[in-house]
Amino acid sequence: MRNTPMRLGLLALLLSVIAICLSTLAVLSVASSSADMRLAERFADSVSTRYELEEEGQRYLQEMNRNVSEDEVSKEFSRNGFTLSITLQKNEDRYEIKLWKIKKQWEESTKIDNLWKGE
Repeated sequence: MRNTPMRLGLLALLLSVIAICLSTLAVLSVASSSADMRLAERFADSVSTRYELEEEGQRYLQEMNRNVSEDEVSKEFSRNGFTLSITLQKNEDRYEIKLWKIKKQWEESTKIDNLWKGE
């Protein structure tokens, strides 16, 4: 009975390449999921702030409708970079909403120096 050596070189190389590919995909998946989580948290904070401003505006509208006096009133509420602008207009015995707008001040984060200027 003869002992023939098994040739595992090609199989070992193939398994090594597969292991490297799988580990690379795992690292990319973790990086992508952590970026998605950060984005979701920022969005949740933004939505919370908007809802808080809406609630504050609704309380202000209720308060103003209890004692209607002026023809037109305006007020702004700010929180975490968001601003709610409200303008109410008198209509008989209560106020109607003339303007109800939430906005956020946009700030440019960086300047791009190496951008092609079309010359």
